[in-house]
Amino acid sequence: MKEIMKLVSFVVLVLCLVAPAAAQRPDEIIMTESGEPLNQRKTPVDDIVPARTTFQKRVLDYDPVREADIFWERRVWRVIDVREKMNLPFAYPPRPLSQIMMEAAKSGEITVYSAEDDKFTQPLTQEEVAAQGASIDTVLIFDPETYEEKMKIAINEINYEDIKRFRVKEVWFFDKEVSTLQVRILGIAPLRDVKDENGNFLYEQPMFWVYYPEARKILAKERVYNIGGNDASPLSWDDIFEMRFFSSYIWKGSNVFDRRLQDYLSGVDVLLEGEKIKQEIFNLEHDLWSY
Repeated sequence: MKEIMKLVSFVVLVLCLVAPAAAQRPDEIIMTESGEPLNQRKTPVDDIVPARTTFQKRVLDYDPVREADIFWERRVWRVIDVREKMNLPFAYPPRPLSQIMMEAAKSGEITVYSAEDDKFTQPLTQEEVAAQGASIDTVLIFDPETYEEKMKIAINEINYEDIKRFRVKEVWFFDKEVSTLQVRILGIAPLRDVKDENGNFLYEQPMFWVYYPEARKILAKERVYNIGGNDASPLSWDDIFEMRFFSSYIWKGSNVFDRRLQDYLSGVDVLLEGEKIKQEIFNLEHDLWSY
């Protein structure tokens, strides 16, 4: 019996001596993005703690609206210029919004539609999306072994810096059930600058239309640079659009001729007419409550 007790005591003593040597201090443990120790994963987390808030965020569905409760409605088309100070996150170099849309469309996570119209009638295939903005060049190369000149085909991928503006299609409506003026974004279209061989700007071309209600689940998981300077307060692209945290101007409103403002106005008059349309929309709610 004494021998057994001595053996148990010896084992406990050995464990007590080995455990501190094998244990790690908290400051020696490097966590990975999945929350696992570094010895299990090779990629360390690029932050103090793994950022999971944005990736685990759920998209809140819109409140259901009956057609009979829509008392008034008007469609508006806006333009977001990424060169404006408030819109700089749209072109954040590590991951601009245009790149997020393009990658989601190529992988089939979202369906994008032809820019021939803005009614989401003609969906594009993944091959057609991949060809957007890409170009093919022929380059003359010299073979050092055969001393012959050969023509090589080079495929140039899209340059996301050429996308400087976005079009946004939205609907303003007055819901008499809750007596509020509301807005719903229907679509977003990136606009690409088309240039000549010398790099001179020719014109602006819409690439495709993204149906925003479908893309919300993807955009809600994409983190946006907080222009306020607080990296600990992340925002998603769904937050940006739902909170309308962007600067824009109206370039078209629903009208009997289906014309854009620039079709019958020019210069600063286009901006003034856009402000007039915006003021008419907000005055509607005020007038309904006043009278």
